[in-house]
Amino acid sequence: MRFLHTADWHIGKELGGFSLLERQRTALEQILGLAKEHAVDAILLAGDLYDRGVPPTAAVTLLEAMLVELNLGADLPIFAVAGNHDGAVRLGAGQAWRAKTGLHLATTLADSFKPVLLGDTQIFSLPFINPLDARIYYKTQASTVEVGHLTTINAVMAQVVPELVNQFDPQKRHVLVSHYYVTGPANVDYAFASETLAQAGGLKAVELEHFAPFDYVALGHLHSTTASPSATVKYAGAPIKFNMHEAQTTKGVLLVDVTAAGVTTEFIPLIPTQDLIVLQGSLAELTDPNFYQTYVNQPGQLYHFKLTERPRGQAVRAQLAEIYGDVVGVDYPKTQPAVSQPKRAALQDQGRVNEVDWVQTFYEEIVGEPLSDKQAHTVTTLLTELKQED
Repeated sequence: MRFLHTADWHIGKELGGFSLLERQRTALEQILGLAKEHAVDAILLAGDLYDRGVPPTAAVTLLEAMLVELNLGADLPIFAVAGNHDGAVRLGAGQAWRAKTGLHLATTLADSFKPVLLGDTQIFSLPFINPLDARIYYKTQASTVEVGHLTTINAVMAQVVPELVNQFDPQKRHVLVSHYYVTGPANVDYAFASETLAQAGGLKAVELEHFAPFDYVALGHLHSTTASPSATVKYAGAPIKFNMHEAQTTKGVLLVDVTAAGVTTEFIPLIPTQDLIVLQGSLAELTDPNFYQTYVNQPGQLYHFKLTERPRGQAVRAQLAEIYGDVVGVDYPKTQPAVSQPKRAALQDQGRVNEVDWVQTFYEEIVGEPLSDKQAHTVTTLLTELKQED
């Protein structure tokens, strides 16, 4: 069987106040094209279809359009799970009739115990759940399972996965679609970027060994395929870049062949027509025509700037936006605290320090230099207005 593995669409996400819908639409159209070109048997969509539990109308419209194109237009089965960003109840609406067209969408733990046979492969789907979800499930099922020990995600996996394995047909191959942070030898030293902390999504890492019985595990949650914990338990990564930490990464999908001889995967890059570009330098360097002329003729790009200095008294973002266009973020260099110990100690005596002094001291500690006269005047004016309102 040949699968196209994708994940973390995050439809509806914004970056620096800018909608990413058109960029997402372009990526999803490329995914559709690749599925047709490589004659895949099904789509494995490993969670975080939306960016939030209650997505905006435009996001719902785009997702529905793409699912229709893949499932009905291209006649492709889809095996999707809810991720930690998805609202499971809303996402699961219409499951019964969707399954009739081959769109299998698992949003609860109960859905995990309903494998689907596709050709010579049993496909299991395990959505993002937390230990409380598991305890509730087993209690409501009048199960004999003792739930007191289900306090960690690894304890839940130790309970759930064997139940999935008990449904294995030994004559078939076995694929799992899921959405977790999974650690193994291949990603133990991985430098995590976006929502890829050691407790990403509010749960500790799932240990790779839980998934050993499966021929292939299609994961979502981490946004780069290089975060994959093993050769057969893999992340496809997100289809587009969602923040500056991902700006230097290549986005794409995985083409997965599961055969009697084993599993092979091929990463296929997606080519963005509009990209996220991170530029670093001083304000003078970034606003030098000799530097920026390379970039200003690329309409539709998003820019994030990392300044090597902190300019004073200048509308930095406005200057950069006037030259480059859409600016999603500006980072300034971090400074060491510049407030002396005696001055810091004076803050402990609030009766002797007025509000302007508080702001001045805080600013100086964070930025490394005092407020300018204009800034101090603005602070004084605002504080006076606030007192008058009180």
